[in-house]
Amino acid sequence: MKKNMGNTDRIVRVLIAIIVATLYFTEIISGTLGIVLLILSGVFVLTSLVSFCPIYAPFGIKTCALKKK
Repeated sequence: MKKNMGNTDRIVRVLIAIIVATLYFTEIISGTLGIVLLILSGVFVLTSLVSFCPIYAPFGIKTCALKKK
C-alpha cells in the first residue's frame, strides 16, 4: 500500500473521530446513528494511522506531498 494521505488529511480525520467519540460517550448522539458514526470514526483513525485510504485509491486521489525527483 502506497501512502496516499497527507498530514492535514490525517489530522482532520483524527479530530473528526475524537469529536464523534465524545458526542457518543456523552450520549448526545445515540442509537443506530451513534453506532454507525462510532464505527466510521474507528475507520478514520485506522486509515490515519496507516496513511492509506482505500476509497482514494480507485479515484487516484492523493493528499500527500509529491516527492521531487
